[in-house]
Amino acid sequence: MSCIRDDEDGAMTYRILCVEDNPEIGRMLVERLADEGHHCDRVSDGESALIALEGGASVAGYDLVMLDLMLPGLDGLEVCRRLRRQDSRTPVLMVTAKAAIRDVVLGLEIGADDYVTKPFHMSILLARVQALLRRHRHPDAGDDGIVETPPMVHGELVIDSDRHRVTLAGHALQLTAKEFALLALFARHPGHSFTRGELLDRVWGEEFDGYDHTVNTHINRLRNKIETDPARPRFIQTVWGIGYRFADEERDLS
Repeated sequence: MSCIRDDEDGAMTYRILCVEDNPEIGRMLVERLADEGHHCDRVSDGESALIALEGGASVAGYDLVMLDLMLPGLDGLEVCRRLRRQDSRTPVLMVTAKAAIRDVVLGLEIGADDYVTKPFHMSILLARVQALLRRHRHPDAGDDGIVETPPMVHGELVIDSDRHRVTLAGHALQLTAKEFALLALFARHPGHSFTRGELLDRVWGEEFDGYDHTVNTHINRLRNKIETDPARPRFIQTVWGIGYRFADEERDLS
């Protein structure tokens, strides 16, 4: 990530944008994130969020966006939609009082990486933040504890997990975080059939109480990006009555 830097103790510091219209909650989040060693900017409406994201991208960029849904003016869903049109990588953590399953599913399908409902326990929220930051950290930041892993190569498809980069026939693909996580999981286990429930647990987390439709939607979007003919997929194949599998390289990609 472009804006990771070391503080005086050598620990990682991240730049976070908090989009929260409740002053008390916003102040609490900024203070707690600062206690964790991060720099946190706060805005209170959707238009200001988009301005901050555009300005942040031109300077250093944000490592994480914490986004409330019920905002004055542009709501959080529209902010997320617009962000994803130009940035498929920056993690988005939705933090909102909208706890209905349909709201959670919609938020994740639009492009959020995680979803926390209010009221929340601060330790759980901070754990979610740290998990997203670890998952999306760029290895160029330099951490002696990180061992780079070689890219996974499947025919013309190259998946570089360390750099969160996918190319097809030499052309870079723009994948959302969940699309990348799905593809990387499949590519690590070629030939293995996953049920939709297993994919929900492995990619969205066991605590996510979502629908199989969420997996289907992401698979369809992923196929549209990596398959020459999405109707006759070469890489991500449907296993009728079970779920999906990634092509076995020796049998299917030869």
